[in-house]
Amino acid sequence: MRDATSAAHRELDAQMSAFDLATFSGYRRFLQASAGALLPLEAALVEAGVARMFPDWPERARSAAITADLVRLGKDANATVSVLPLTPSGMIGAMYVLEGSRLGAKFLLKTVADTADPRIGEATAYLSHGAGHRLWQSFLAKLASEQTCDEDEVIEAARSAFAAFEQAADRA
Repeated sequence: MRDATSAAHRELDAQMSAFDLATFSGYRRFLQASAGALLPLEAALVEAGVARMFPDWPERARSAAITADLVRLGKDANATVSVLPLTPSGMIGAMYVLEGSRLGAKFLLKTVADTADPRIGEATAYLSHGAGHRLWQSFLAKLASEQTCDEDEVIEAARSAFAAFEQAADRA
């Protein structure tokens, strides 16, 4: 999975690194870009029945966290991208991207924590969401146990999720 999506991941990382998280406007634009993809992806997951596949979905969902951060920074998350409905295999691909983004969030949180602007430090619910939980490990266990997934569909959905974040970043 990692190999099949590595190019999309690299492209997104390069695009998101253009946001200066140490400045108020840069961090706010980063959150707006992230919300632009996260909100519709999580909505598509809910519509597809993600809670049946991941009973701990309420612990994983970050829409409320990112929305609260944006409210703290005086913005809303109304510029979202369109995403296609998800199949069960597609849910796994989208979850791969969303759960994997938590790993990057740990590093971004360190950058944000070092900023001088206290407004930024007060808006980190999204980046710190799930810290201390084993959400990535439990996702990997679920991924390994899925016997009925269409691997090509999983990979295509992951690439589509990366593309959704790229499109949202273009709009931010």
